[in-house]
Amino acid sequence: MAIEEILLTAEGYAELEAELNDLRVNKRAENVQAIKEARSHGDLSENSEYDAARDEQAKIEARIQELEYKLEHATIIDNKDKSTVNVGSEVTVIYVDDNEEDTYYIVGSLESDPFENKISNESPIGSALIGKKKGDIVSVEGPNGSYNVKIKEIA
Repeated sequence: MAIEEILLTAEGYAELEAELNDLRVNKRAENVQAIKEARSHGDLSENSEYDAARDEQAKIEARIQELEYKLEHATIIDNKDKSTVNVGSEVTVIYVDDNEEDTYYIVGSLESDPFENKISNESPIGSALIGKKKGDIVSVEGPNGSYNVKIKEIA
């Protein structure tokens, strides 16, 4: 099995570490208590609370394993070079057709959140912007056809 490279910003890495710590310290303990309580209700073969607690335990353990894998294989991007767009860059673009301006934060696919303007380096606009410089006009292949954006600023 090939090991995938997981690109994370320092902020994204810290968020995953915090979630992992919460799962290990808090959620596991809460789940153990729920299992003990359900077990005390008697016959386990017909105890839906016990089954639910065991299912939750399986989900917690699976998420812990997933986070451990991601953190172990993460590459933290510390984008100090502000001359070109890369993962970790904050990019202000102007849509050439309608002169509207947007600012995007380029992140790895694991951190993307379009509602917070965090776009993946693998998205159409993210991949088109990677490696470009301030002032460049970039053609983006979107689902509704192509459009052009001009890079106004890289931070």
